[in-house]
Amino acid sequence: MSSLLDAIAGVPNAAEPVPGLLTGGQPEARHLAQLKRAGGEVVLDIRDPMEPRPIRVPEDVRAAGLEYINIPVGHTRGSDDTLDRIRAVLQTAGKRKILFHCASGNRSAAVLIPYMMLDQGFTQEDAVDTAMRIGMRSAELMEWALEYVETHKK
Repeated sequence: MSSLLDAIAGVPNAAEPVPGLLTGGQPEARHLAQLKRAGGEVVLDIRDPMEPRPIRVPEDVRAAGLEYINIPVGHTRGSDDTLDRIRAVLQTAGKRKILFHCASGNRSAAVLIPYMMLDQGFTQEDAVDTAMRIGMRSAELMEWALEYVETHKK
């Protein structure tokens, strides 16, 4: 287990599908401090700002010394622009250590599929298997992600 992944132990569906990129559900304040100590730099939160949280965002994230980015994703398919914006942040993984989360890991795992396939070279089968393993449960979000991949292949 990497020190980054160890830092978020206890976060629902915590995983490190790509080195330096953590995914999972909602972290607690203790996870933020531990993440920063382990070298984490960015929290990409795809929860809607109106969703209840156990921490104050962005205040608690910034107080821990981490950059906070919010790109809301609902429980149903959204726009390709949303996936474009998420991919742009994820493309900096490796240069910056990122925690990418939603409430449970379902949404973050599903919308990670385009990044895994288009930017990391995963096959569709490997990307979907990884997404399922790290928390994806929504067939609708998976279909949206796969349709995005089809329209954005080079």
